[in-house]
Amino acid sequence: MIQGILQSQKRIKIFRDVPSDITIEVPGGTFALHKFPLVSRSGRLRKLIADYRDSDKSKIELPNLPGGAETFELAAKFCYGNNFEITPANVAQLCCISDYLEMTEGYSKDSLGSRAEEYLDSVVCKNLEMCVEVLKQCEALLPLADELKIVGRCIDAIASKTCTEQIASSFSRLEYSSSGRLNLCRPVKCEGDWWIEDLSALRVDLYQRVISAMKCRGVRPESIGASLINYAEKELTKKASLWNASGQSRPDVIAGSGSHERIVVETIVSLLPVEKLVVPLSFLFGLLRSAILLDCSVASRLDLERRIGSQLDMATLDDILIPSFRHAGDTLFDVDTVHRILINFSQQDDSEEELENVSVFESDSPQSPSQGALFKVSKLVDNYLVEIAPDANLKLNKFLVIAEALPEHARTVHDGLYRAIDVYLKAHQALSDAEKRKLCKLIDFQKLSQEAGAHAAQNERLPLQSIVQVLYFEQLRLRNALGCSFPEEEPKPMFHSWRVNSGALSASMSPKDNYASLRRENRELKLELARMRMRLNDLEKDHVCMKRNMQKSGSRKFMSSFSKKLGKLSFFGHTSSRGSSSPTPSRQSQITDSKVTDRTY
Repeated sequence: MIQGILQSQKRIKIFRDVPSDITIEVPGGTFALHKFPLVSRSGRLRKLIADYRDSDKSKIELPNLPGGAETFELAAKFCYGNNFEITPANVAQLCCISDYLEMTEGYSKDSLGSRAEEYLDSVVCKNLEMCVEVLKQCEALLPLADELKIVGRCIDAIASKTCTEQIASSFSRLEYSSSGRLNLCRPVKCEGDWWIEDLSALRVDLYQRVISAMKCRGVRPESIGASLINYAEKELTKKASLWNASGQSRPDVIAGSGSHERIVVETIVSLLPVEKLVVPLSFLFGLLRSAILLDCSVASRLDLERRIGSQLDMATLDDILIPSFRHAGDTLFDVDTVHRILINFSQQDDSEEELENVSVFESDSPQSPSQGALFKVSKLVDNYLVEIAPDANLKLNKFLVIAEALPEHARTVHDGLYRAIDVYLKAHQALSDAEKRKLCKLIDFQKLSQEAGAHAAQNERLPLQSIVQVLYFEQLRLRNALGCSFPEEEPKPMFHSWRVNSGALSASMSPKDNYASLRRENRELKLELARMRMRLNDLEKDHVCMKRNMQKSGSRKFMSSFSKKLGKLSFFGHTSSRGSSSPTPSRQSQITDSKVTDRTY
C-alpha cells in the first residue's frame, strides 16, 4: 500500500558549498540547482540542458510550468532524492508536472509520474472527499489535467460512489410487511446525500460534469435537485435581491452581476431533472427571476417557464408577481413572462387531455385533476389581475391577454374577474367607451354572485350596456327564485309589471329606458319576494300549531278548523275568485270535508 512517502533508492546529498551550475526560472520563483540530478530524472530538462551545452547560457525559463514554484520545488526534491508526502492537495499537480518535465518510466525507474498515478488510482479514487479535493486542485491545471484523465477518473469515481451508496441505502430500507410482502420504506429526506455539501465547493464547469455523470449513473432525481438548490444558494448568496419575490431591482446589483452568475444560473437550469416536483416551485421562480435579472439565454428562460407552467396550479400569488427588472417606464411587474407561463400551462393541460384516453364525462368533470388545476389557476390569475390592475403603465391589451389566457370553462364564478376589471377601470379613467365595453365583454354576468351582481348594478364605472345586462340577469334570478317558492300544484302569481318576455330585452326602448324599467321591475320583484317570505313564515307557524292540536284532539271539530286553515293557501294567487266573495265555504265543500273526515278517522 502506498504510504505517500517518496523515498529514493540512492540519496544525493546537496552540499551548500558546491556552487550551482544551472538556474531554473518558473512562474513564482527562481531555483539555483545542479544539472546532474535534474538530467537523471527529467527528460525535458535533459533536452534543454543539452541544447545549451555549447553556449554560455546557464538559465532555463519554464513559463508554462503547471503548478508553479511550489510544485516545481517538490519535483526538484524528488530529483535530489529528498522525501515528501503525496496528498490529495498535491497529487494532481505532481501528475501534471511529471508529464510536463517528462519524469516518466522511460527516463528513470520508479519515476515521479508513476508514483503519483499509483496514489491517484489506489487511494484518491476510492474516497469521495479526496476526489472532490483533487477536482478542486484541477481547476488551475486545465486543460492538462483533463488530457491526463485526472478529472475524468475523479468524476467517474464520485458518480460511482454516490450511486453505490444510494443502492446500498435502498437495500437497507427493505423490510417485510405484516402480509409477508417486501416493501421499501419511505426514505428520509436527503438520506445518504452527505456529498451535497462537498460538491458545492467545485467550480461551475466541473460541478456540471459531476452532476451529469451522476444522472447517467442513475442517482436519484431528488438528490440531484437537493444538490442544485444547495449549489445555487451558495453561488448566488450575494445576489439576495434575485430571490426576493417582492424586492425591487437595484442598479448596483445589476451592474455588478458578471458573467459568472449568469453561467451558474444557465448551468443549473440545464441540469434540472425532467421529473416534476423534484425541486420546489419557489426555487424555479427564484431561478427565473435570476435569469431575467442577469439576462440569461432565451433557452434557459423558456425552459424555466415551461417547467413552471406544468405545475402552475401549485403556485402562489407571490410567486408570479415577478418584478420588471430592466425596462424603465414599463409596468411594475413582468406581465409578458406570466403570459408565457399561462400559455405553457394551457398547452400542457390540452396535451395531457389528448394523451389520456378517457371519456368525455371524465375529462370534463370538475373532479378530474386537470379541471381542478384549471380552477386553482383561474383564481390565481384573477388575484394577479387585481394586483397589477392599479399600474398606470399597464396597457389594456396586456391586461386582456392575461385575462383571456385561460379557457372559458376555467372560471365557474366571475367575481374575481369582475373585481380586477373594476380596479382597472378605477385606475384608468381615461379609457374610451369602446375600450370599456371591450373590457367588460370578458365578464359573464350570469356567473356573478348575488353580492357581486348587486355591486355591479350600482357601479357607475361600468358601461351602461353592462349595467343593463346585470339588471336583466338579476331579474331572471329573482323570477327563478319566486318560481321555486311555489309547489307545483299551486298557481304562481302573475306580475303584470314585467316587461321582459322570452329572455330578451325590448329592442324598441332606448338603453336609458331599459335601464330605468329594469331597475323598477327589480324593486317590485324584491318587494314581492319579501311578502312571499313573510307569508311562508306565517304558514310554517300555523303548521306547527296544527300539529300540536292534532296530537291533543282527533275530533271532527278540529278537522273542520284544519280545513279552514288550508283555505289560507289561496293568498298565493293574486287572482280573485270568479264567483264568490263570501268568506264562508259553500255547502258542497262542507259535505266534501265531512266525507274526507269520515274516511280518515
